[in-house]
Amino acid sequence: MNTSLQSKLASFGQEHLLQFWDHIDSTQRQQLTEQIEQIDFARLQRLIDAADAEVDLEAIASRAEPPRAVRADGSGAAWSIDQAVEAGSEALAAGKVGMILVAGGQGSRLGFEKPKGLFPIGPVSQRTLFQMHADLLAAICERYQVMIPLYVMTSPATHAETIEYFAETDNLGLHDDQLHVFCQGTMPAVDRATGRVLLQSKHELALSPDGHGGTVSALAASGCLKDAISRGIEHLAYAQVDNPLANPCDAALIGHHILADSDMTTQVVRKRDPLERVGNVVLVDGKVQIIEYIHLPEAAARQTEADGSLRLWAGNIAIHVFKTSFLKMATDHDDKLAFNRAYKKVPHLDGSGNAVSPADPNAIKFERFIFDLLPMAKNAFVVEGVAAEIFAPVKNADGAPSDTPAASRQAISDLHRGWLTAAGANVAAGAMVEIHPGWAQDAQETADRVEPGLSVTEDRYFEPQPGDLVQVVIARADSATEASIIQAQLGGAGIQSFTQGANASVMLSGVGNPSKGIPVLVANRDADRAREILESGDEAERDPPAV
Repeated sequence: MNTSLQSKLASFGQEHLLQFWDHIDSTQRQQLTEQIEQIDFARLQRLIDAADAEVDLEAIASRAEPPRAVRADGSGAAWSIDQAVEAGSEALAAGKVGMILVAGGQGSRLGFEKPKGLFPIGPVSQRTLFQMHADLLAAICERYQVMIPLYVMTSPATHAETIEYFAETDNLGLHDDQLHVFCQGTMPAVDRATGRVLLQSKHELALSPDGHGGTVSALAASGCLKDAISRGIEHLAYAQVDNPLANPCDAALIGHHILADSDMTTQVVRKRDPLERVGNVVLVDGKVQIIEYIHLPEAAARQTEADGSLRLWAGNIAIHVFKTSFLKMATDHDDKLAFNRAYKKVPHLDGSGNAVSPADPNAIKFERFIFDLLPMAKNAFVVEGVAAEIFAPVKNADGAPSDTPAASRQAISDLHRGWLTAAGANVAAGAMVEIHPGWAQDAQETADRVEPGLSVTEDRYFEPQPGDLVQVVIARADSATEASIIQAQLGGAGIQSFTQGANASVMLSGVGNPSKGIPVLVANRDADRAREILESGDEAERDPPAV
């Protein structure tokens, strides 16, 4: 028996966790020991001892006001949308923006027993949720000629499969030093009556993820926040993997965040109805915060303005932008982000080692919510987006009233149909369309690509083709090692590249209409010169190597 561990547990009344020690092998003992050592029992005891706070929801709702926000039409801010786009574009091009993608959920509610990020959602391509986000990020990197780091947060249930998926798909086209996958923390479930930590098996605690609010501590513990700061990242844009239309690195959103000098900006959509099952972004006592739909009294939810519109109109869609300095402060004062209690049915072992499947909630789970950072943020700001353009979550199986795969695919197709028809294309009724962001990211880029008289009569996927390359630069090298070094140098400058042939590193830049220009081929041994040629379009020093 590990006497020091036993003594530690006894001081917190948790010594029962070792009651099956003599019935487990050495490997299982090591696993149990590691799980126990990862728990901050002093903090857990404080959470257990804390009585449920009596929150007067009626009183809070009575003080709730619409938040300070810039609306979708640009009203509500002291700057224009164009100015926001300019500010955001400058930050993106300067390499000051990184992205966080939260992907800890399983697809169980979809009948998909894998990480939700692996779920196929492309209406024509069947691209996965992960691929949708990676493709958009790559297109944004290409637009601004920069490498935006992506920090993907998993959970213990999804981590291994997510790592394997990215390895099998060559990081979905992202560079090795661009993609960082880290795992969120866990918290033990405790018995509701006694406060004792529950055992899932004789050698395992009953653990569960610590909520999306665990992103903050996990970023710090994994070294990802330090990595972002070392890269000069000043803003981290956040989204959840189950929303394929999310675009947290949108220049306008980043620009609004910057111009508001906000520690934390949240993007919202106008609620479709008063009782919609989304969090309500409101202002209470001068602080922006989110009141979950289950906690907002119906009378407050149904309040309207003089023109009949909802008073509490802003629905949370889990898209945020943070200053990295604010996240650093939050990690340095970890106790400021509160844990919330949830009463759940948690299967466990009883004192005799028998499995128990409770019929009623028997346990307390502790979790944090990322939006609880809002009241702490200086100049917390709200940006309205158009739901049809940024929000198509996949949460429920087909057949449910909302947020289904079918509804999400239709929303993607409808958005892209709008871009095509605005550009003069004729899209047949019933035809599903999908546009890869490398082909076009928005309506304007679609208009630049669509040829006159385009007619789409059946399902169609618009994606980049090899002939679409605006420019190809081949940097000669004397060895495969030198080629890989050149590739790494160019990757550090945000230029897409790959090694091809014996001793050549090939750089690809841009996607355009092949009818409007001919790809350029340039060769040079010097990586800096190759990058210079790539950026200027100079066709000097032609010496195409054998590839």
